[in-house]
Amino acid sequence: MKSQSNYFTLWVCILLFANFHIQAQQPNPKNDLTQTILKLDSEFWESYNTCNIEKFRTFFREDFEFYHDKGGLTKGLQKMMSTVENGLCNPAGPRVRREVVEGTVAVYPLNNYGAIISGEHLFYVTEKGKEEQLTQIAKFTHVWQHKNDQWVMTRVLSYDHQPAPQNTDKKEILLSDKILEQYLGTYKAPQTGTVVITKKDNLLEIKAGKMQSIVHPQSETLFFHKQSPLTFEFVTENKIVSKMIVRENGKIVEEAKKLN
Repeated sequence: MKSQSNYFTLWVCILLFANFHIQAQQPNPKNDLTQTILKLDSEFWESYNTCNIEKFRTFFREDFEFYHDKGGLTKGLQKMMSTVENGLCNPAGPRVRREVVEGTVAVYPLNNYGAIISGEHLFYVTEKGKEEQLTQIAKFTHVWQHKNDQWVMTRVLSYDHQPAPQNTDKKEILLSDKILEQYLGTYKAPQTGTVVITKKDNLLEIKAGKMQSIVHPQSETLFFHKQSPLTFEFVTENKIVSKMIVRENGKIVEEAKKLN
């Protein structure tokens, strides 16, 4: 009986191993699809970043639709290409570079049609004479169709555009009301004009024209803005706040003198 039991156990092990071996040998269609779509996606965004207009055009079907949460619906390749040539790739305008947020991209099979790819990406803008700046983060969903041995995009969705997180390397601290209150008041800056600083929810709020921003303390005298590469340093003379220095990417761009 014991001998039969050993033979049975051995037989089960052989079957399990054989089944595992067969499965390991079989190709995985989902992995193949993912690699195909990721490769196409990479090539598409390269044409976007380099403004390779002719290459860019080849990724779309003529009647494709582009949905943008800010710009609305763009129907048809002709209209899309006109927008790209006169906007994104206009030599006289700012250049935009897109970069994927690592770890956010996923590919899904679309039965009897093709595939869907989605994820998050960042947008960087370079204006003439200025350094490249991170401006936005957004989500994307692209629908790919496989037809006549060719892959093309039929629907593109770009949505949830938000100011990109900035100054992520800076650690916020908590300051007392007494420290914050010494910075409140009206300031005058050569370029910005009148700047008013108030307190809101234990933080400083800076208002200048239509601009209204909350800044967070990094130290007792240095504050940063989470949605732009700006920092604000308060300078004291004889224990009284005299001015505020504004830096963008570490460079001084404005100095505001405190009036009251």
